[in-house]
Amino acid sequence: MTIQEKIPGSAPQLTPVDYSVKFGEFIGIGPNGNLFVDGCDVQVLAEKFGTPLYIISENQLRHTYRAFRDAFRRHYPEVEILFANKSNNGLAIRHIMNQEGAGGDCFGAQEMYMALLAGTNARTLVLNGSNKQDEELEMAIANGLCINIDAMDELDRIVEIAERLDREVDIGIRLKLDLEPLRARTGVAMHGPGTLKQQSDSTKWGMTREQTVEIVKRALGMPHIKLKETHFHLSRMSNDPNDFAVMAGEMLTWSGYLRDNAGWTPPCIDIGGGWTFGKWYGTGPNSQLDDAKAPTAEDYARLCSAAIKEEAARLGLPLPKLRLEPGRALSGPAGVAAGRVGAVKVGASKKWVNLDLSTNHLSWAAVLDWYYHAVPVKNAGAEASEVVDLVGPLCNSDEVGSHRKMPLLKRGDFVAFLDAGGYTESSAARYNAQLLPATVLVSGTQAEIITEREQMKDVAGRFRVPPRLLASSFTPKP
Repeated sequence: MTIQEKIPGSAPQLTPVDYSVKFGEFIGIGPNGNLFVDGCDVQVLAEKFGTPLYIISENQLRHTYRAFRDAFRRHYPEVEILFANKSNNGLAIRHIMNQEGAGGDCFGAQEMYMALLAGTNARTLVLNGSNKQDEELEMAIANGLCINIDAMDELDRIVEIAERLDREVDIGIRLKLDLEPLRARTGVAMHGPGTLKQQSDSTKWGMTREQTVEIVKRALGMPHIKLKETHFHLSRMSNDPNDFAVMAGEMLTWSGYLRDNAGWTPPCIDIGGGWTFGKWYGTGPNSQLDDAKAPTAEDYARLCSAAIKEEAARLGLPLPKLRLEPGRALSGPAGVAAGRVGAVKVGASKKWVNLDLSTNHLSWAAVLDWYYHAVPVKNAGAEASEVVDLVGPLCNSDEVGSHRKMPLLKRGDFVAFLDAGGYTESSAARYNAQLLPATVLVSGTQAEIITEREQMKDVAGRFRVPPRLLASSFTPKP
């Protein structure tokens, strides 16, 4: 049990809303026919706070976290959930995760700083990364994070800083699993060509068996160093929970190898993230991955836990503590992105509906043209009457939703994209000098800004003009 879980009353009881059409436990079509997030009409939110706008359901985030946590705890004796901060690194989001008892996966000094600023128990945080800088390592060591090693020279750098600070350090090692059973399994195209094994082998992550043994042997004899875990992240390369079970089982295979070749048995394994979620509407048209057939947290928990237990028994290993790092699966369903309709343009064979929401704000829409299910905000259940391309204002094609079946839309209407709580705000861009949107957190009928909308000064304020250019531009020549 973490420090956050001991705080009385910090994690409220949840009662899902009874919508006429449910897009989630706390997102659906409300009593007036409009899209609602918890007890708030998205039409009202968009008019009040402006667009483009991210809207996060606090209760949906809590509900989804608890579903994941409880599923794994039903099947495994000791489990810790580390929220992938990169999926949504807002301070308010981190506070919610703290109250729920979640740890965190941090990449870089900024994500680590934000988690610490929110008061997260540092012992529940891990620092990942393939090219960690000295300031990252020092911040992690000074605050007591676990550091997952992913380079051969990293251990010496950690030891040098730990000795200077006179601090003990928990370390893990990110593995380069073999994944031979996945050699013929096809992965998701967004992660590159090839099978799951080929995709995993081609990434920069992880240490080989020989490298891992060398790191362990050296670390065992070093002061200030405490070996804590091994780590692997399959990522969202598959929606088949059996593939994740193969990965989880092989983590124990490597534990046996390390016991036999380095004299150390990992007391904890971190099986990373990449967990998906499915919706009846498919999280976008023509989705063959995230529809109602997608695995649930219960499926992942049951199969991964069984694989770990089976391999541990085969090798005579004690069951390690289990950690996992869901991100999109937790934050994604909690979010809605809303945009306002502008110009509606009809061509010879196509109709374009322009929005003030762009691929700056929904970056995955530029890669996966089927991603993010779109609904009108007003009369959200209206029958679709035409096929349109939903596009943004950028100077590229900026398709946030191509070939979408929608009811008739006109200037001033609002359109919402569902399941947009993960990897949207945290990866939003400023192409064409667009201002980053505001984010509103909804809990019941209460709506509060948790990210301020950018202003022009925020964009222009980063730029500098050398004095010589100022003189040439504005001072008349004699």
